[in-house]
Formats: sequence, structure tokens, C-alpha cells
Amino acid sequence: MRVIISGAGQVGYGIAERLSSEGVEVTIIDKNADLVQRVRDTLDARGVHGHGSHPDILAQAGAENADMLIAVTQVDEVNMTACQVAHSIFEIPTRIARIRAQTYLNPEWQSLFARNHLPIDVIISPEIEVGDLILQRLAYPGASEIVTFEDEKIMVVAVDVQEDCAVIDTPLRQLTDLFPSLQATVMGVRRNGKVQVLSSSESLIVGDQAIVAVSKEQVSRVLGLFGCNELPPKRIIIAGAGNIGRYVAKKLEESNQGMIVRLIENNRQAAQLAAETVKNSIVVFGDSLQEDILNEVDIRDADMYLGLTNDDETNILSSVLASELGCKANFALVNQPQYSRFAKRLGIDSFINPRAATVSKVLRHVRRGRIRGVYSLFEGKAELIEAEALDTSTLVGKPLREINIGDGIRIGAIVRAGEVIMPTGGEHIKAGDLVVVFALSDNVRQVEQMFRVSLEFF
Repeated sequence: MRVIISGAGQVGYGIAERLSSEGVEVTIIDKNADLVQRVRDTLDARGVHGHGSHPDILAQAGAENADMLIAVTQVDEVNMTACQVAHSIFEIPTRIARIRAQTYLNPEWQSLFARNHLPIDVIISPEIEVGDLILQRLAYPGASEIVTFEDEKIMVVAVDVQEDCAVIDTPLRQLTDLFPSLQATVMGVRRNGKVQVLSSSESLIVGDQAIVAVSKEQVSRVLGLFGCNELPPKRIIIAGAGNIGRYVAKKLEESNQGMIVRLIENNRQAAQLAAETVKNSIVVFGDSLQEDILNEVDIRDADMYLGLTNDDETNILSSVLASELGCKANFALVNQPQYSRFAKRLGIDSFINPRAATVSKVLRHVRRGRIRGVYSLFEGKAELIEAEALDTSTLVGKPLREINIGDGIRIGAIVRAGEVIMPTGGEHIKAGDLVVVFALSDNVRQVEQMFRVSLEFF
């Protein structure tokens, strides 16, 4: 597969890093020569210096033979133009564009991106993707990570195994006997820094971070079993009134759950825009690293502090300061992958990497087979995959116990005609089922093969 990426910033580099590591032929374009050189020096990918929407630069990048264009520069209009050029001149089959301005995404103007207008197959809006993930975390604060797939029947939660967890040292196969109505499957853990799939004969231990597939209706019950069923926060402080901060504040207001929201912004123009955007929330102009500003928004009475500025250091340090001043919990936006490795040790309760969220969105369209959803976990060490089983799938027609799936793969849930089914050894996967799979990164290609569409299907 040949992929061209326009834009070598954090998002573009992250996508190129992941795809090139999987053997995809990647060429990345950027008008910043230093960023292009960084790609050449650190990745198994080609780097082209130039403007990502110019036909001659796209031609130099091999657009005539490309299978996909991913336009993720900082400028929406450049990304849209690149997709138009890729379609009109080079007939690149799949075109993905990053669109940040919300006015373009207004449903009123959705025909703009039709094939006979601006031919963009997939629109990525990192601000909305990240904002929605933050809102999910606020709804289930006991989970350290939450993934929802398109069918909205299954959720996957990452939850810390603590001493008061009800299922410690219990073989996973016994959970069904202990909790007959529980619709949940423990698929894997991160244990002592290593990610691994758990078999039904293994158990959870204190310190694990467990990955659990669960029906949406039973998420609170599962979190309760792990001793992590916390109430959603009511008083929320948001540092950073940029696109993400404003989006989260507006959605919290629209939820009509009586939440009290206050925003802190150190850019006067951005603070003014936020004040005009929100209805009931209070916007404070100031620095979130200043103790007097945090006291002004009553940080001691807050249930949750969200560090959502564009600066990782500010998000981390202000989150720690907020907790020291009495805030019950904190959450930080962390772009740099090296920070996520020790954010917890610094006192960050939970964090999210916007780049990882965007890469997950792109992976769905790069994966082969009937892949419906993909989410990258643990800095790319594992993936959650939702795929549709067809007649030609190797999983269809046999009891799961008779299928050699492999040690690095675990099936977590099956959705059949809207009904959630937890996999057992005697369960059969049928054509048309949606299957949620947890796979270590080295086993992702094997999962693709399981759901690949063969020629016989046609």
C-alpha cells in the first residue's frame, strides 16, 4: 500500500511513524525543510519538501501510484485543496483531510464534501475526536480509558486493578459462574509495563491495568466490581479555552446535568471568544499556573480539573497544582509521548494523547478486511479492532475453542442483530456478526487476515 501524507507536524509524523513501522510505503510532504529532514532521519519513509497541495509536489511524491492521501497540515484550506488535486489530477482512490474549523463541519453545509464538490472521503477533526473522548471519561471517571465503537453496543474500558477489586486472583473463566448476568470479558492487561493478552485460566493481580469489553448498559457495574465506580464530576475547571476547551464546555452545558463549568484562558482574544461562545459557564482571563487564579475559580471545591491548553508542560504542572490546592481529580492533554510514560508518577490521574486518537481514526481506513473500527492502545503496543465477519472469514462456522486464534489475540465481544454476546468456547461466530478483538501490535496483520474479503465472496 502506498500512502502520501501532507503535513509533517505532530499528527502527520505520528501517522507516518505508525504506518511505516507496519511496512506501508509512506511519503510525507511538508514545506518546512527541517520537519522533512526529521522524517528522513528517523523513519523508514520518504520526505518531500514542498507545498502539499501543489500538483508538481504531489507528482514528485508519487501521487500517480498512491492508494491514499492523508492531508493533515495546520491549514484546512490546504488540506481540502490537496484532496481536490489528488482526485481531479491523480485519481487517488482514498482521500482523508484534517478539518479544524467547525463552520466547515456544520451539518447545514455537509454537501460541500460530496464527490462532485470537494471529494473528501474521510474528515478528521482532532478537536472533536479528543473532546468526545474527554466527555466519555467525565461520564465514567473510574475508567482510565474508554473506547466506543460505531454500533454503540459495546464499550471497552481500561481500569486499574486495586486492592479492593472483587475479582483479584480469580481465574477469568470463573467470572461467569460468579456473575452469571455479567456481560464483560477481560481481554488483556498492562502488567509491569508489558502488555499481554490474558487467557481464561489466568487471573488479575493488583497493579494491573485491565482491558475489559463490556456491554454499554453494564459499564457502571464493571467499574463497581473493580472498585472504581465514581460519580461524574459536578464542578469542573477547564484550563485552555481553545477549540477543545470550548467544545467540551459547550457539550457539558448542553447535557443539562447541572454541571458548574469555569474556564481559564491566558490569551485575551481567546478568552473573549470563549465568553461569547458559552452560555452559563464563567471565563476567567489569567494563567492557570498562578495559584491566585486557581483560587479565584474556587479550585478547592472543584471535582475535576481539565488541563486542555496547547502546552503539555502547562497542562501537567497546572493539574498537579490544582490537586495540591484541593481539587478532587485532574485530567491532562499530553501530546508528547515521552510525557505520557511518567505523567502518572507526577500526579496526573488521567490523560489523553490527541495524536493517538487521530492515528486510531486513520488506521480504520488503512486496515484491510472488513474493519469497522480501530483504536490504538498503550503507545501503539496493542489495538482494539471491531470487524464484520463474512462467510469467507476463518472465524465463521466453528466453535471458538476449535479455532487457533493465537496467543496475542483475544475476542472480547460479539454483536449479532443488535444483541451483545460474550464469547465462550462453545460460541459460533456467524456471518454478519460484529466482533471486538484485542490484539498485540505484532498480531494485527493476523486479525486482518481473519476478516479479509476473499475473491469467492464476490
